Amino acid sequence: MILVGIDVAKDKHDCFICNSEGEVLCNTFAFPNSMEGFNHLYEKITSVSDDLSKSKVGLEATGHYSYNLLGFLLDKGLPTFVINPLHTNLYRKSLSLRKTKTDKVDAHTIAMMLMSDVDLKPYSNTLYHNEELKSLTRYRFDKVRQRAKLKSSVSRLVTILFPELESLVPTLHMKSVYALLSEYPSAHHIADAHLTKLSNLLYTASKGRYNRDTAIRFRESARNSIGSVMPAKALELKHTIKLICELTAEINEIEGEIKRIVDNLNSPILSIPGISYATGAMIIAEIGDFNNFSSPDKILAYSGMSPSTYQSGQLTNCYSHMEKRGSRYLRFALYNAAKYVCYWEPTFAAYLSKKRSEGKHYHVALSHAVKKLIRVIYHLEKTGQSFKAA
Repeated sequence: MILVGIDVAKDKHDCFICNSEGEVLCNTFAFPNSMEGFNHLYEKITSVSDDLSKSKVGLEATGHYSYNLLGFLLDKGLPTFVINPLHTNLYRKSLSLRKTKTDKVDAHTIAMMLMSDVDLKPYSNTLYHNEELKSLTRYRFDKVRQRAKLKSSVSRLVTILFPELESLVPTLHMKSVYALLSEYPSAHHIADAHLTKLSNLLYTASKGRYNRDTAIRFRESARNSIGSVMPAKALELKHTIKLICELTAEINEIEGEIKRIVDNLNSPILSIPGISYATGAMIIAEIGDFNNFSSPDKILAYSGMSPSTYQSGQLTNCYSHMEKRGSRYLRFALYNAAKYVCYWEPTFAAYLSKKRSEGKHYHVALSHAVKKLIRVIYHLEKTGQSFKAA
């Protein structure tokens, strides 16, 4: 067996090649992050191995830096293993007490990990092509967080400029309110607005729900408002609302692309009541190839939601907390999915109530529901069946 360890960097990569007996076949060498460098690596591997199926190539999960190299290796049919950098770091420390870390050492360490036959799963084409969905779901996640921060800013600014508005509408974050504040960003502006123009704006933006009486009520409230007259804050509010509208349009476009990909996958996860396209897509994208997990507990550990364990002598931890060392995106998606599934699906609702009746805090009880949900998702994906209520 030929073992190839590659330490990935931005502009160049370091490679070390040995066989399963520990014999060095090629001392550590560097190759550039280019097609010429990739071909040079391939020539080095083929020069020491006639059968590529009897080789293992390992590299660290370094995000976008390793993506192009990974695609090249998979296209060449090389069995490739993507290793967690935390795992590599711990393995390197176990080999020596010396505090030594270089690119050459890392390449050698990765090859040694492949030789030790630790529990590593080869990176599949399914995982590689799943990267597009993962990229989209994470991009959407970041956009939604940005929008949430901007919405908080809108609430803050309205409290300064027109605090009475919040009691006049169901929520500040609706199209009609945004249209109003974009045109009249403070109580002072609304108080001086022409009634006909104000009525037409509200009627159009609300699709007929707000009429002239509503406009009169808004203007009277604005004239008696305690809101401050601050042009700078009013300008900030207008720009913030504009940014929210732009982000909403971007999020809608991203969600359309996510729906297209998920529809092609035809995953049974979406048959579970309470799991939407966005949440389901994030779960599918973060887990990737379900064949890499031999049990639902492995997925639980990968998400970082498994309980930590500490025992030494007679000391045992009494209140074990979540490890929170895996994919934070998967942890977020599973936790939010469980909330909605427990609301819409009677079996999960009863399970959550049972855990609450045992005296568990809501979040602790929900974490138990997450474990149950993972078991259901794992079974559906493995069997290809759709969800059926008990």
